[in-house]
Amino acid sequence: MSKTILIVEDQQVLREITKEYLVDEGYQVLEAGDGKEALALFQEHEVALIILDIMLPELDGWSVCRRIRKTSNVPILMLTSRSDEDDTLLGFELGADDYVVKPCSPPILLARAKRLLEGPQRHHSRETLYGGAIALHLPSRSVTVNGSPCNLTHTEFEILACLLGSKGTIFTREQLITRIWGYDYIGDDRTLSSHIRNLRSKLGAHADQIVTVIRSGYKFEEHA
Repeated sequence: MSKTILIVEDQQVLREITKEYLVDEGYQVLEAGDGKEALALFQEHEVALIILDIMLPELDGWSVCRRIRKTSNVPILMLTSRSDEDDTLLGFELGADDYVVKPCSPPILLARAKRLLEGPQRHHSRETLYGGAIALHLPSRSVTVNGSPCNLTHTEFEILACLLGSKGTIFTREQLITRIWGYDYIGDDRTLSSHIRNLRSKLGAHADQIVTVIRSGYKFEEHA
C-alpha cells in the first residue's frame, strides 16, 4: 500500500501543484486548507508524513505541530514564506523534522519529503543498538532509556541512530547533515544544533553521552 501524505496549505494552487508531484511518485495525498481541517484529517487517517505550512487560518502551523506531537512522532516538514530564524527554530522546538522556505521548486520539496519518508540508508547488521541504558530498535523506530519509552521525532531518531551505530566515532556537523538530510540540503547547521539540543533534553541524565567535540562535531560515548 502506498504511503499517505497530508498537505496542509491554504493556497489551493500550491496544494494542487504539490499534490500532483506526490501522486506521480505513487503517494496517496490528503489536503487541508486550514489547521482545524488538518487535525481532523490526521485523526481520521493513517498518515506517513505531514507537509505543514506555518501561516494558516483557524490554527497556525505551530499550533498544529504542537498538538500532533502530543500523540504522534509522524515526520513533519514545515513550509514557511518567512526567512526569520526564530520561525524555523520555534518549529524545531515544537517537534518539526525539517523545513523548506517558500517559494521552493516542487522537485526539491519532493526530495526532502522522500528523505523523511525513507530515511538514510543504513548498514547496521543488528536490529537493536545499545549505548549503556539507551536502546534503539531500528525496525520499530523505538527508543528506551532505562527501560522506559523515549519518544523521539523522526529526525532525533535518525541522529541518535547515526551516533549510536558508530559509538566513539566523531561525526563532523557536515557529515551528520548529509546523512540526515542529504547532499541537497539547503540551510545551515543551526538546524542540527536545535535537533541535538532537543535530543539531549529527552535523554535526560544520559544527555552527556552525546558529546560535543570542539571544532570537530559530535560523538556518542558510553558511560564509564
